[in-house]
Amino acid sequence: MARPHVWQPGRAGPPLLLLHGTGDNEHGLLELGEHLAPGSPLLSPRGTVLEGTMPRHFRRLREGVFDEADLRVRADELAEFIDVAAGRYGFASSSLVAVGFSNGANMAAALLLTHPGLLKAAILIAAVAPFAEPPGAEEARALSGHDVLISNGLRDPMAPPEQADLLAKQLTARGAAVTLLTHAGGHQFAPEHVPAMREFLQANA
Repeated sequence: MARPHVWQPGRAGPPLLLLHGTGDNEHGLLELGEHLAPGSPLLSPRGTVLEGTMPRHFRRLREGVFDEADLRVRADELAEFIDVAAGRYGFASSSLVAVGFSNGANMAAALLLTHPGLLKAAILIAAVAPFAEPPGAEEARALSGHDVLISNGLRDPMAPPEQADLLAKQLTARGAAVTLLTHAGGHQFAPEHVPAMREFLQANA
């Protein structure tokens, strides 16, 4: 458990895996997790890649272009961390619901595509498709029974609407039940989507 992280025990609702965006850390989404699911256990790891001094969950070659080989490696490492954390803290990884923002949302999407049995569901905020050609295409129903909520801005230059649409299509093609919500803003969290997110988490408790 060398990776810096926060574990916040709880007894109500599903355990949440909080994945921060670029330049944030393991404390950055705790308030959001508490707001969306009061009383839920929270597991919040720090990204292990540095871009300058800014933590990320995987490398990018330039803005909007991911290092997909590194992404696969980091997704495997995070999956291993989750398995170890589940044993240490006493939760089933298959009950985890990921809540990710930006780079963290992209990592959560990568986990769904590369380790489809690891998470129960995911809320992806300001997300894009992490892979141009996602792995596991032969596993057409690998995400059957998984719910995914995507919350993206219509004026987001970093995660444009066509990328949210592509991500939704990739997940749906693997059997996930995807809800795509949009708002009028940019690369940001949308407070107006909180009721839908809370309802989503309650349905996946």
